[in-house]
Amino acid sequence: MEIRLAQLDDKKAILSIIKNVVIDMSSQGINQWDQTYPNEEVVTEDILDREVYVASEDTVIKGVITLNEYQDEEYETIPWKYNGDKILVIHRLCVDPKFQGAGIATKLLNFAEQFGKENNYSAIRLDSFTENKGACRLYEKHGYEKRGFVTFRKGDFICFEKNYKTHKEIL
Repeated sequence: MEIRLAQLDDKKAILSIIKNVVIDMSSQGINQWDQTYPNEEVVTEDILDREVYVASEDTVIKGVITLNEYQDEEYETIPWKYNGDKILVIHRLCVDPKFQGAGIATKLLNFAEQFGKENNYSAIRLDSFTENKGACRLYEKHGYEKRGFVTFRKGDFICFEKNYKTHKEIL
């Protein structure tokens, strides 16, 4: 499994994974994403900003993660525990449903933590849809602490935070 910076050539595959994830989540009653978000414009901007990474194997893209410093204004209401100079934020982590259960999401999280360490971030933050129990369990299992809740267009999201320096790295 290779994790690399996405290129514009990867956009079609990334959008296909997102479409598959939307269908899969919807079939489970998880209405987190839809045709409005995340969309082609968001994915294109992520790629052009050099913020999206893909997990691929034998040229097949199986998972995606976006890493940057952008925090929605709703994050200002959260009592964050770690308030260093540089905070890394995880967005749009997803794995194609046909490859779920193979540890790809864990590899992407580990990649994010290593990226944070190498780029001198003090903590990592993210939010997860409250109805997406599998994703919430994944983050808790990997040492992310619940810090509060925010509300976006689709409902309530749990905000998680982790000071990667205090977590045993699993690489």
